[in-house]
Amino acid sequence: MTGNVLLTGGAGYIGSHAAAWLLEKGWGVVVVDDFSNSSPVALERLAEIVPGADLRWHELDIRETGRLTEILRSEGVEAVVHFAGLKAVGESVERPLAYYSANVGGSVSLLQAMDAAGVRRIVFSSSCTVYGEPETLPLTEEHPRRRASSPYGRTKQMVEDVIEDVTRSDPAWRAISLRYFNPVGAHPSGRIGEDPAGIPNNLMPYVMQVAVGRRPFVAVYGDDYPTPDGTGVRDYIHVVDLAAAHEAALTALDDRTGYRALNVGTGKGHSVLEVIEAASRATGTPIPYKVVERRPGDVAATWADPSRAREELGWQAERDLDAMVADHWRWQSANPYGYAPPPSDQA
Repeated sequence: MTGNVLLTGGAGYIGSHAAAWLLEKGWGVVVVDDFSNSSPVALERLAEIVPGADLRWHELDIRETGRLTEILRSEGVEAVVHFAGLKAVGESVERPLAYYSANVGGSVSLLQAMDAAGVRRIVFSSSCTVYGEPETLPLTEEHPRRRASSPYGRTKQMVEDVIEDVTRSDPAWRAISLRYFNPVGAHPSGRIGEDPAGIPNNLMPYVMQVAVGRRPFVAVYGDDYPTPDGTGVRDYIHVVDLAAAHEAALTALDDRTGYRALNVGTGKGHSVLEVIEAASRATGTPIPYKVVERRPGDVAATWADPSRAREELGWQAERDLDAMVADHWRWQSANPYGYAPPPSDQA
């Protein structure tokens, strides 16, 4: 299947890489983004990466249901990949109302617009945080969805439930939730990558900002977890592998009805210190770090059993940690301030 697909939050980190992948595969891509935590420069660079591709975009908050409905109709959209939302675990503890409004309210608005426009295929950008504190590892889709450890995680649980309820209400709906583990890396061109606003909440961009000289050291949030080296263990997945999973999911919607949730990870866990060591190898210089207090909402370890995605989508991750770090460093070293110019160049 190829056709016109709408990406909410398509200028963001994962959304822009999914857009690049889909454009390279011949899809027509329509992006809606309010640029609250992204940059239109990413979309300009997509035109460089895939010259002549069918890319259109609209500046829009997805809670504007009426405008979103008009875009779905006028652009001939056949399916939606839903990335838009707030995503920082720590911030969600401090600002829960903002997260419920943007993530849950925005998703309900999107589904209402899709229903009004007769577009009833959706791939949702979910998260392994829906499992809460893991009881067993690796995490399979049968693992109980315990209460998530942060408002961010609970919004993902809620949106999954809303989408599943919608598919049960009308057999015309087809939906897949992809439960991401920890996306890292960047497009091999080095032209698009992760550009978090303010202090990064995720490990890899923090490490890379230290490597490029923007920050003095990596804050390691706790070294007393029950893990091999005491630091948190996560399943890191290359963002390009993740982008490929979205096309596989879109294609799978042709042959299925109802709702399905699938893990998207590598099936391997790496500790914070392992990531820092890999980054030191990629950059050719030691990455300084300091151990600080744990963050609220963090769990000790998570990694996926991705076998169901392999069986049902014909997809599996291909890139290892060294490739993830090398590509992330190519992006960060060429774009030390992300999509913004260096401070001295700003008027």
